This record gives sequence, structure tokens and C-alpha cells, in this order.
Amino acid sequence: MVIKNLTLHNFRNYEDETFCFSEGLNVLTGHNAQGKTNCAEAVFYLCTGTSLRIRHDSQLIRRGASGARIAARAATRFGDVTLEAVIFEKKRELYVNGNRVTRAADFVGNMNCVFFSPGELRLIQDGPDERRRFLNLSISQTSREYCTALARYQRILDQRNNLLKDSNVSLVLETLPVWDEQLAVYAARIIRHRRQYLARLAPLARDAHAFLTDGAETLTLEMDGTYPEQEEEIVQKLLRQFAGAHERDLRLGFTTVGPHRDDIKISIDGADARAFCSQGQARTAALSLKLAETEIFRELAGEVPVLILDDVMSELDLPRRKKLLERIRDIQCILTCTHAARVLYGAECRKIRIREGKIVS
Repeated sequence: MVIKNLTLHNFRNYEDETFCFSEGLNVLTGHNAQGKTNCAEAVFYLCTGTSLRIRHDSQLIRRGASGARIAARAATRFGDVTLEAVIFEKKRELYVNGNRVTRAADFVGNMNCVFFSPGELRLIQDGPDERRRFLNLSISQTSREYCTALARYQRILDQRNNLLKDSNVSLVLETLPVWDEQLAVYAARIIRHRRQYLARLAPLARDAHAFLTDGAETLTLEMDGTYPEQEEEIVQKLLRQFAGAHERDLRLGFTTVGPHRDDIKISIDGADARAFCSQGQARTAALSLKLAETEIFRELAGEVPVLILDDVMSELDLPRRKKLLERIRDIQCILTCTHAARVLYGAECRKIRIREGKIVS
């Protein structure tokens, strides 16, 4: 997949700009706080239907404007596709090839991307929320079934949690099994997809990590939790877990078991990465996961996603910079940096200089 162009209108600090990208390495360069990351964020939004940095879409609208528009055209193995998101203060409109879609599942996955920035250290060092978010965003781009199951699971989970806060305990205990049955069905689908995805991701991440470290370290990934093989058996196990946690859930006021509580165990040379790895090791491990993610897209979607590297090169030492550039030679990449000459070492690329939300010739 190759993104040909990207148009931003009243998005973040951009008033009206169109980016034209090459099939290989595209370098967005300029001083800090000029709009490089905003451009990368727009691509990510069109691929995933969400932003990595904010909770409310209204924050994406340029100050003083009533709405924002992001649009892109990409070449895929099925032909050209155009995506557009029009964002207002309290709503948004999504379009695929000029046709409005109402479900996020119909928008997500038409363009695929993998995003990496220094902030991705959270994937290794922070709590389970970050690793679940990684799985959810990645799997949703290649599986509409997963995207739909995740949305429905979250909706039922919210309703169940609201019920748990009701003061009528007898009514809650009488009603909970109904919600448990609905929750377990979608939870089992989520678990099945995550397990299949991790089975693909783990060896690819191990190989990418060995490449970046010249075989000096071994990265392993495992699901932190065990479930049966068959989906129906997963449903039955979850129903038992939900029922066994009713009293605890009532006491705490939220659902304490289910895939919204699961985690990935990440280890380097057998040691828990979250507890024992250094900053450099965490950075390399997170980058390895992202490189593995690009290979999964190649396998599942039949084409390579665009790779977004936001201010990554300044965080890597010289050997790893060169290794990374070697690894991404056949991938369309959007890379942001302040000083291209210092990090690219003569690599062939298209440079786009940005100043105060404008492309500078």
C-alpha cells in the first residue's frame, strides 16, 4: 500500500496543505512544534479512526475554525481508495471513496499504518492498558470481526458496570447473568483473535529484535492468562469467571474479569521487560514489536502498511539507526526529524520541510 497524497484543512495547526508522498522514505523535517507530528497523526487517524494523542476529536480542529477535514488517496492491491474524515465540535463524518459510512468498522482497515514514536516506550514500561491498546488498534485494522466484537463488548461492559453501581442489590444479582451471557460471546471472539495474532507476532518480534541487537538479546511474548482452544469453551470458562466474581464486582462497582483486564507478558532474555529492562532495551523491544506488526500486515492484508516513525532516530544509537534504515528499505515510511542530515546518512528520500503548519519549498 502506498499513500499518494494527504490533504489537511483546519487540522491542528494546518490551515490548508496537501502532502505528496513517494513510495519509499518520506522525511518531514523542521524545527520542533511546527506540525510534523500533526501530519503523521492525520495519517494514523485515517487508518484507525482515532488519534494517539487526544481523547476528543474536537481537539483536532484548528483554533478559531468550526471544523477540520483530513483526506488521503492511497494505492492498494485492490486499486485506489480515498478516505476522508470531517470533524466537527460534537460529531464527525467518515467517507470511503466518497460514500459516507456510519460504522467505524467500515472505515478502519482501508488504509493500514504502523506508528512508532519515543512515547511507545509505554508499550513496554507502563501497565496493561497500553499493550491492550496496541493489540486492539493493530488487530482492528486487519479484522472487521474483531473491530465489531470489540465495540460491542465495550458497549455491554459499560452497561454492566453501570448496573453494578445500582443500589438495588437483589435486582443487580438477578440481572447480571443476562449481561454475562452477552459479554462472554464477544469476549471469546476478542480472546480468539488476540491469541491468533500473538502467535504470529511473537516469532516476528523475536526475529526483528535479534536483527536490531545483532543476536545479543532474545525477546519473547506470551499471553498473560490461559484460555481453552475452542471459542465455545472460552465462553463457558468466562461465564464461570463472571459468576464467581459477582460479589467482588458488586463491592468494587466494576467488572473485574475479562479480556479488558488481560495483558501480554514481554520478556528479554527471560526477565520481565517491564521490571528489569533499561530505557535502551525498552526502546528496541517496542520498535521490534512495531516492525513485527508491519510483517503481519504484509501477511494478513497482502500488502505492507505505511510505517510512521515520529522523532525516532534521535532516540537510537548509530548502529540501530543504520539497522532500521536497512530494515525499512522496501516500505513506504513517513519519518519526522529536526535535522535530516544527522540521522539519514545519505539515504534516498523525499524531504518535506514544514514551518508553522505550512510546507516550505
